[in-house]
Amino acid sequence: MSDLARIAGEAPAPVLYRPCKARVGNRRLTLAAFAVAVAALAAIVAAGLAVTGSAMDTDFALKNLAPSWEHPFGTDWMGRDMLLRTLAGLSTSVLVGLLAAGVSSVIALVLGAAAALGGKKVDAVVTWLIDLMMGVPHIVLLILISFALGKGFWGVTIGVAITHWPSLARVVRAEILQCKESTFVAAARKLGQSPARIAVKHMLPYVLPQFLVGLILLFPHAILHEAAITFLGFGLPPEQPAIGVILSESMGYLSAGMWWLAVFPGLALIATVLLFDVAGSNLRKLVDPYSSQE
Repeated sequence: MSDLARIAGEAPAPVLYRPCKARVGNRRLTLAAFAVAVAALAAIVAAGLAVTGSAMDTDFALKNLAPSWEHPFGTDWMGRDMLLRTLAGLSTSVLVGLLAAGVSSVIALVLGAAAALGGKKVDAVVTWLIDLMMGVPHIVLLILISFALGKGFWGVTIGVAITHWPSLARVVRAEILQCKESTFVAAARKLGQSPARIAVKHMLPYVLPQFLVGLILLFPHAILHEAAITFLGFGLPPEQPAIGVILSESMGYLSAGMWWLAVFPGLALIATVLLFDVAGSNLRKLVDPYSSQE
């Protein structure tokens, strides 16, 4: 308070502008959030792979125990530790999601680029194929493919990979078409650059941000659909620790008051899906020029 204000007995004038002294940039916060989400997912996979053997151990002297400090997620009707089973199931789901989403994104990139660059006939064929895939009920098509391939790890992975590419293919096609009509691509053609150089130097950087974001956002869809068809009995085998298997088996014991068999694995699945969503949204802010200032 200044001397004049103290003498007059008045409050000091409000400060209309004060520079931020120790403000952390939005980009650093975004990068930190992305790194934390990826590290958490990597920790889940590593922990699940490390305890896969212990998750199958049974001890009937410890069966049907409620959550405690010794068993945070409780135990099931065979005395298996539910925390270990949940970690092993999450690691399996994440691995299925990574593999399936990677294959599906490659299919989407190839077909989307072919539709945008291959002429009207190729565009019509790819568009018809996308509409056909999206017109069939998603879960039904996934179950049919998984069942036809013998279910199991590879049946589920291939089924998820084949059924999850249409939306990303549409995005890739639209981005490439928009890039083809841009002024910098027209200028590159006028300067005599070859189509291959234009694709590598101009189109690839233009499409890459949306492609990476679409790839990461495919992961939660793949994980949830893997858990869904496993829950219905068309996915991973019952002897394998998987979230879908855990939730399916727990349905018969909820009426007996063993709520922890479904609640904790379900919450863990939701948390894993949210981690993928956090990673995807923050990656979009980092690589997409339209949202880089958010």
